Amino acid sequence: MKITNETKVGALAIVAITFLILGFNFLKGNNLFSESITIYAKYANIQGLATSNPVFINGLKVGNVAAISSDKNMREILVTLKIESDINIPNNSVALIIPNPLATTKVEIRLGDAPVFLKANDFINTEATKGILDDVLKKVDPVLFEVKNVATSLDSLIGSVSNILNGRTQNNISDAIGNLNKITASVLISANSLQSLLDKNNGAIASTLKNTSSFTGNLAANNEKINTLINNLNKTTGDLAAVNFKHTLNILDSAINNLKMSLSKINSSEGTIGLLLNDPALYKNLTATSNKINTLLDDIRIHPKRYVSISVFGKKEKGEPISIPLPDSVNAPYLLDKNK
Repeated sequence: MKITNETKVGALAIVAITFLILGFNFLKGNNLFSESITIYAKYANIQGLATSNPVFINGLKVGNVAAISSDKNMREILVTLKIESDINIPNNSVALIIPNPLATTKVEIRLGDAPVFLKANDFINTEATKGILDDVLKKVDPVLFEVKNVATSLDSLIGSVSNILNGRTQNNISDAIGNLNKITASVLISANSLQSLLDKNNGAIASTLKNTSSFTGNLAANNEKINTLINNLNKTTGDLAAVNFKHTLNILDSAINNLKMSLSKINSSEGTIGLLLNDPALYKNLTATSNKINTLLDDIRIHPKRYVSISVFGKKEKGEPISIPLPDSVNAPYLLDKNK
């Protein structure tokens, strides 16, 4: 069988392309003949790390950087690591970026002690590391190194403050400052009011203190009178305390009982007053006696000469004596009632 030149050229091209791919991947650090797993790490600063840079564990290369990507804000950089699948990496391990100005920047995995291992597509913990220049700077000029650290911390602080002070927060701060200005104005008004209140000449407190001073002065001036009044009051209360109220109440109770007994006797027709008030016969006798007296007085008034004769030439008047009192509507209304 005769092989044509076209077949030879094609086969040679396939072999060349294969070696090219293998060489390219070899230069990138990819081993096409060994199995690997992919894990991810996130960094804020990759310090010059590039694709195909090696990954080491305890000084032994175990993989390489497969890809590097970031978002538009460049706040977080995602690094894809290809690690040999037959290596157990605890899930609390830390991936550190070790920069080297004289060689290639590498990733160093510091193994943890967790019993659980990372699996494919897991995220490994990361930690920011200081560059080799920082170590040299620390040895050469410690003060400058500390200043650099402070500047770095200050830059981080400013960045954090910038993140906090977004538009909404700035508006809130502006509102808070406006409210603070209002509060300050209110405090100034209150301070003025308090100042006028505390004015030693015309303030309300000064007037109150003057009135209090005047009142206490009057008390001091009338101290003797107040003492006399208190002494009199003490004497009066002493006299009241000395009074035998029980004896007085007993006497009053006895008087009330006697009055009740007297009223009872009056109501029961016993004694003179009771008979006078309650006996109708006595009332009739008194009425008859009063009638006779009125008749006698009327007869003396009409025929005085029958009882007293003082005339020298006259003669004694003769006539029938009055048997009943004369009608008198004012002094003897009972006669009118009788005539009726």
